[in-house]
Amino acid sequence: MIVSREVNSPRCRMKVTSLVAAAGICGILSFTFLATALGTEYWYIIEMNPMNVSDLEDLSSHSGLWSINEGGQTHVDSIDSFTFNYSRYSEAERHMLHMHSAIAVVLPLSLVLLLFGGISGMVSFHARCPVLLTFTASYFFFCSLLTLCGASLYIIYSYQALAETERLEGPESLAYIRTSFGWSLGLAWLSYGLELVTGTLLFMAAGMLKLKRVSPSTA
Repeated sequence: MIVSREVNSPRCRMKVTSLVAAAGICGILSFTFLATALGTEYWYIIEMNPMNVSDLEDLSSHSGLWSINEGGQTHVDSIDSFTFNYSRYSEAERHMLHMHSAIAVVLPLSLVLLLFGGISGMVSFHARCPVLLTFTASYFFFCSLLTLCGASLYIIYSYQALAETERLEGPESLAYIRTSFGWSLGLAWLSYGLELVTGTLLFMAAGMLKLKRVSPSTA
């Protein structure tokens, strides 16, 4: 009887509500961070060595998934990776274009799924259904997997693109160039972490609701 009172107490219900509310905040933040990351152009940054800018053309730029900003001017990637003719490209270049196509699908898909995950979470909480909450938690873990794959692929893609440029142009062409990943990619990683936290909190809330339902009514 003591277990029953503890599980069904207002304090227990408050814990469930707090867990779901925290999960909701994390879910909203993860969606916001990923949407911001996809819409900005600071995934990859190329900077010229200031000592050599006067001698060489300034190639400094920062790029997003679909555009690049050079000298304050934004150029949209005009290559349609799904319909473009790859025959004039090398095997390595075709491989990178296919990787870019995968990134351009996986990350936006994760963003859309996060939106539906939020709706599912609200319905699950109002229905007080542990099965639905468990499903929503698993759903967020799946979204985090997509975000992880997309962000990881982008890092691999960037390193391979740099290596291919060095192979074609020679190491001396990159001697005065410094490359780094920007804050847009950092936001994508933050979104990934928050998706994991959201799923974990929902699993905890589902466990408490399940315990509440199966707890004995008598000692």
